[in-house]
Amino acid sequence: MHFNSWIFVFGFLPLTLIGYYALKSQASPALAKAWLGIMSLVFYAWWSVAYLLLLLCAVVANFYAAQLISMQPRGRSRTLITAAAICGNLALLGYFKYTNFFLGIVDSTFGFSLTVPGLILPLGISFFTFQKIAYLADVHQGLPAEKNWNNFLLFVAFFPQLIAGPIVHNQEVLPQFAHTQRGSLQWSDIAVGLALFGIGLCKKTMLADPIATYASLVFEAAAKGVPLTQSEAWLGSFAYAFQIYFDFSGYSDMAIGLARMFGIKLPLNFASPYQSTSIIDFWHRWHMTLSRFLRDYVYIPLGGNRRGPTRRYINLMTVMLVGGLWHGAGWSFVVWGGLHGLYLLVNHAWRALVEHHAALRWPENIAAQLVAWATTFVAVVVAWVFFRAATLPVALNIVGAMFDPGAGLGLRSSVAQEPQAALLLLVLLGALAFLAPNSQMLLRHFEPAYGWNTRPHRPYRFEAWLAWRPSLGWALFTAACLASSIMSFSNVGEFIYFNF
Repeated sequence: MHFNSWIFVFGFLPLTLIGYYALKSQASPALAKAWLGIMSLVFYAWWSVAYLLLLLCAVVANFYAAQLISMQPRGRSRTLITAAAICGNLALLGYFKYTNFFLGIVDSTFGFSLTVPGLILPLGISFFTFQKIAYLADVHQGLPAEKNWNNFLLFVAFFPQLIAGPIVHNQEVLPQFAHTQRGSLQWSDIAVGLALFGIGLCKKTMLADPIATYASLVFEAAAKGVPLTQSEAWLGSFAYAFQIYFDFSGYSDMAIGLARMFGIKLPLNFASPYQSTSIIDFWHRWHMTLSRFLRDYVYIPLGGNRRGPTRRYINLMTVMLVGGLWHGAGWSFVVWGGLHGLYLLVNHAWRALVEHHAALRWPENIAAQLVAWATTFVAVVVAWVFFRAATLPVALNIVGAMFDPGAGLGLRSSVAQEPQAALLLLVLLGALAFLAPNSQMLLRHFEPAYGWNTRPHRPYRFEAWLAWRPSLGWALFTAACLASSIMSFSNVGEFIYFNF
């Protein structure tokens, strides 16, 4: 079941909300949470009843593993149990996600023909696996294990963030589930949640899906071996860069908005990443909860920056390669992660050099900031080509055309359908991504998400009149976002991150 579907908007969501608040106000919070947990399982089972059992087994196993870890004194036994539980989660993820990838490596190396036919990646497994691993690691460090089954089930399986995040820390949402009190519906939560859901749904259906057409044409042509012109290669690359941004940030807005309708605040996942002026800044703004997980549970345990610059750079590259493989089992994802690892190494090395040589310090003026922003964005776009391409040869075909002056500048209709419309749409998407305030900035006066006020926000002179408020104007805008998106449901596609 997708957020951008008739059954979800007009069936599942209203039924879940009505049942939750009816039980919460007339019966008890425990029953309301049980209803929310059951409906979250229904949401997952809509995709596959068979894999619902897998999800439930994983939830039960991790619930009791955490209890067992918490009962052990600090020492060898506690560490061994934690390691075994984490390895169990990784083994499950590895089997479904990486078995055929590694068998393919063995095949190409030794000439075997080994595959596991019919192996389908369970929906959301990459996200809820990392979430459980973080929880187990925190319990090992001394965090009390959750004793309430309802609360733990919702921590893992809460439907707004089950499939594609955000990847939440237990300390962010478990206390919210635990402190659920008897009471009636809070209209402020519904209003803020609907606004965020409407903005996110509009991003997906009205922005990401239309530009996806142009990205697909270019990447499909490259996959067929069609020589691309330089303009076509850049058009397809820019189109995908905006598609994935508005697709995934739209999903995250919807997830945060849906959770807010139930009085739960999820953490932010995006903070205008295409406005970044460095790769370091980009990873502080893009898929923020994944960046946080990789920092806290991979980079820091590896030693972080505590063991000298060489070890720090090795750790950074390792983290980004892990991040690449987490996204997908393929060499193109490894290259994508490696490119971002290389970008980060260069960025950190440059910063270290500037600290010791003041003459190299970048001037703080608009022109310098524009150069830094453009360099960062182009680097990100080039890396996205490997992320999107089905194989490395396809990616190299496109990147080669992007930087080949002899490739020509024409836009053929067979590759770039309606090129004028594509360029106009790219200009619109660029203006929104580069200049417009993001959703949490629009709703900043109403605490739109968990930790929303921990990030610095660039002030906007027009924010006073643009900021969201419970008014007729914003109600009409939200209604227009929802109505226009719903009318386009017959043409929408899956969310990109559903594949991970």
